[in-house]
Amino acid sequence: MLKFFKVVAILEGISYLVLFSNMLFIKPNNFDLYKTLLYPIGMSHGVLFIGYVILAFILRKPQNWYFKTFSIIQLASLIPFGTFYVEKKYCVNA
Repeated sequence: MLKFFKVVAILEGISYLVLFSNMLFIKPNNFDLYKTLLYPIGMSHGVLFIGYVILAFILRKPQNWYFKTFSIIQLASLIPFGTFYVEKKYCVNA
């Protein structure tokens, strides 16, 4: 299960960065392409985000994550590059 969480954390981080890239680089130059890409990118990021949060709750007890560690893992999903940090620091057993 930890390996799956590691994959979801990486994919969630990538989807977050792709969503920001779409907003920052494509929107000002090509609004029609931005609107076309927004739904699939946003939907995939949303699904991966929810999966990340649910998997973190599931793994909390088996991994013996204390409240502080669990809070860091959850807050990392809101910060760009945060899930990459979590994957490197807390998924070492996978």
